[in-house]
Amino acid sequence: MSTLTSRGTLAPVLALCRASNLPTVWSNVAAAAVLSGALGGSTVLLALALSCFYCGGMALNDLFDLDHDSVHQRYRPIPAGRITPARARAVMLALFALAFVCLSVAPHREGLAAGALLLAVIALYDRFHKGHPSMVLAMAAARVLVYAVTAFALAGTVAATVWLAGAVQGAYVLVLTFVARRESSAPGGRYAWPVIPWMLAAIPLCDGLVLTVLASNPAWLLAGLAGAALTRAGQRYVRGD
Repeated sequence: MSTLTSRGTLAPVLALCRASNLPTVWSNVAAAAVLSGALGGSTVLLALALSCFYCGGMALNDLFDLDHDSVHQRYRPIPAGRITPARARAVMLALFALAFVCLSVAPHREGLAAGALLLAVIALYDRFHKGHPSMVLAMAAARVLVYAVTAFALAGTVAATVWLAGAVQGAYVLVLTFVARRESSAPGGRYAWPVIPWMLAAIPLCDGLVLTVLASNPAWLLAGLAGAALTRAGQRYVRGD
């Protein structure tokens, strides 16, 4: 394990939040902003808000999965003793609070209601995903809502192209989730090749491809490749799965 993920006070928080996957959220926000015709300074605010939702959701996931992770995924920061449940809970609450603060100062208040729905879907998935296979739909819905929250907050409405981009990403996340769930049946409980990290890293590439088609600008494909490379680079220090 690298120095960054094994020492210091920030490293366990980054691991708890799967911070290496944040470029996948930023690409979703950028895609929604571009397709809403609202790419600008407020896009950074939405990237922060949705990053907080993502990281808070990961912390909540680990809190709900503590008993399971203590047996099956002891590398996770809470069962590994790198962060206490109380601190993880405090991080989660602070992140969700900051997300709503960001949405409250976004150009359109419709983003607040969409953000509340996103939080509800995150909580639903985190609470029930271990016992209910159908919760993969909630995982996909949460990713689609990243686009919807961004569009509502920046433009006050969600354009058809934003829904389309979100649907493409939601379908991709469904495939990713099914592949991840089959990993436990692989020899040693893991694939021989890092399939899931690579699939996670490909999320920005998916956005780049969609924007290349819908926005008729091939430069977004390069941006998607950059996002994928940044995600994989981050996974060298903080596990994203």
